[in-house]
Amino acid sequence: MKIDVLGVQAFVAVADHKSFRRAAGELSITQTALSRRLQNLESFLGVRLVERSTRSVALTPPGESFLPQARRLLTDLAAALTEIRETGKARRGDVTIACVPTIGVHYLPQILQRYSADHPQNRVKVLDHSSAVVAQAVLTREAEFGINIAESHPPSLESVPLLQDDFVLICRDDHPLAGREALPWKALEGHRLIFPGASSNNRPLLDHALAESQLELSAFYEVQRSSTAVGLVAAGAGIAVAPRLAWQAGSYPGLRVVTLHTPTVRRTFSLLSRKGAVLSPAAQALHDLILKHGRQAPAGSRRVGKGG
Repeated sequence: MKIDVLGVQAFVAVADHKSFRRAAGELSITQTALSRRLQNLESFLGVRLVERSTRSVALTPPGESFLPQARRLLTDLAAALTEIRETGKARRGDVTIACVPTIGVHYLPQILQRYSADHPQNRVKVLDHSSAVVAQAVLTREAEFGINIAESHPPSLESVPLLQDDFVLICRDDHPLAGREALPWKALEGHRLIFPGASSNNRPLLDHALAESQLELSAFYEVQRSSTAVGLVAAGAGIAVAPRLAWQAGSYPGLRVVTLHTPTVRRTFSLLSRKGAVLSPAAQALHDLILKHGRQAPAGSRRVGKGG
């Protein structure tokens, strides 16, 4: 049903001023235009709202009954429009973002703390899922945008490179390799190696990079989560290959991180969104903050771009 807001405004102005001339002046329109708006409203409602003579203007019984509702309608509409405008200006609202677990644990907390300081009234829902589920959450609008491992996505999604994360060696302080700042991958041969499992999103990337360098490493343990690999290293089960972002400094004081090279293997994280989607003001603010933070190359990662 079409709401005749202009007609309701005309009716309330006439009721307030009891004069078509003064009502038209308030609305900055001609008396002819005012009369036309009121007539259109009366035609739509099927009743006369105003009685007009050469000397006076009065409301009909239906007009008297409708006036409080008309005032409330205009007041509510004005309040709703003001709220929407102010919400947009202040970037207020709730945000849902999807991300892979590593990002949720090791990258987002600092950003969300800053976001909450800037927008204390905004609530954020984080959906930490596997890479495939992150893409699906964005695609189905369960999340406004996501942070995912850069990979092929449905054509209806677009990604913006955010940061790069190197794979490193994690070992105990008492391990023979702990004294090295950097090692070639070949130096891992013969050690009890903890490696990402076959269903891990990291495994195809590692397999491809090592195959290109004609390296074959045998895993003693295979795990799906980097946190499991770190726990096994701490217990003395072996040495682990894991993304640098999976390492939390201070969590295990007796462990060391050693850079791996020849080859250097890294994964890229991207901001994922629907093509052509317009983010809510609150989500756009968080999106911009994440992008800015990524360009500043947080510790343990590399920014994407020149020199990255």
